[in-house]
Amino acid sequence: MRPFRVEIPQADLDDLRRRIATTRWPDELPDVGWTRGIPLGYLKELADYWRTGYAWRAAERELNSHEQFLTEIDGAQVHFLHVRSPEPTATPMIITHGWPGSPVEFLDVIGPLTDPRAHGGDPADAFHLVIPSIPGFGFSGPTRDAGWSVSRVARAWAQLMRRLGYDRYLAQGGDWGKVISLELGLADPKHVLGVHVNTLVTFPPPDPAVLGGLNADERARLEHAMWFAQDGLGWQKIQSTRPQTLAYGLTDSPVGQLAWIMEKFREWSAAKDVPEEVIDRDRMLTNVSVYWFTATAGSSARLYYETTPTDADFVRTWGGPWPLSMPCGVAVFPDDASRPIRRFAEVALPTLKHWTDLPRGGHFAALEQPDLLVDDVRAFARLVR
Repeated sequence: MRPFRVEIPQADLDDLRRRIATTRWPDELPDVGWTRGIPLGYLKELADYWRTGYAWRAAERELNSHEQFLTEIDGAQVHFLHVRSPEPTATPMIITHGWPGSPVEFLDVIGPLTDPRAHGGDPADAFHLVIPSIPGFGFSGPTRDAGWSVSRVARAWAQLMRRLGYDRYLAQGGDWGKVISLELGLADPKHVLGVHVNTLVTFPPPDPAVLGGLNADERARLEHAMWFAQDGLGWQKIQSTRPQTLAYGLTDSPVGQLAWIMEKFREWSAAKDVPEEVIDRDRMLTNVSVYWFTATAGSSARLYYETTPTDADFVRTWGGPWPLSMPCGVAVFPDDASRPIRRFAEVALPTLKHWTDLPRGGHFAALEQPDLLVDDVRAFARLVR
């Protein structure tokens, strides 16, 4: 393991601004809003702010205020933040992002989780945090060989926690981080105390009679899942089948990378019009900038290709089952892209011990509702310590 600092060369910043300034913009039909993708007017204004108003160096300083490291596991470089609590009895926890995320998502929860005493909380709720970048994402850099599926990432996380000397620890995550955290529970059952997730996906059981017993809320959640399967999976199909082709455009055009990610910040969050309603604009641009400066649009998409190349793989990966031996907790944010049904979840997660339907928030829990996420993680951890 070696210490790491984010230090993007000034030439890369200058190149980003030049590329944005010379963007070749497409046309757009009138009055279509977000129905066909990210609107032209909104994206032009956002790109101009990224070029002239956004301060990458401030974001860089914030990232560098936390200890970061690089290590190699199973042939891949792994970047991670390691933030130890001042409380000696703190519980170790590894938190995993998804796509289109990064450790940037968790900057606002690091303080409350590691030092609750300083944030008006109980010091007994403190955590030592390990926040890695998935191989192929961000500062971990591109993967160098095939086969980096979620199960392989989970095995790498088990090795990372062993290297750090953590014998017993919690796992938390959303999106891909949800799947990786659950797979980590399967891969390292002797050391994982419990698994807490958001963005749980549930699929109906084969027996159609079960659907007749759903209440109104459950039917609404199932109807949303059916709509999402028809309208919301375009990005998944592309990244699962042709990640290399996609990579050329996103690696060459910062505005293309910006559009590809910002569409999801709006579509999967609780925002009604623009994502800035619920997530800080600079924080989102920091996340996009990490993908841009590391040129990992294509390598991050490979995780889909390696894990969910077919519809059957997609259902198994996201819907389980996960026969864990340790307790599992689920936080459900009402405007998430996935809105799970508890009775289905109890089949996929036989050790489900904690379930919270939260009052607000969407897919990007740590960015949209950091306080609610922190409170729910603390509540789950009290059950399993």
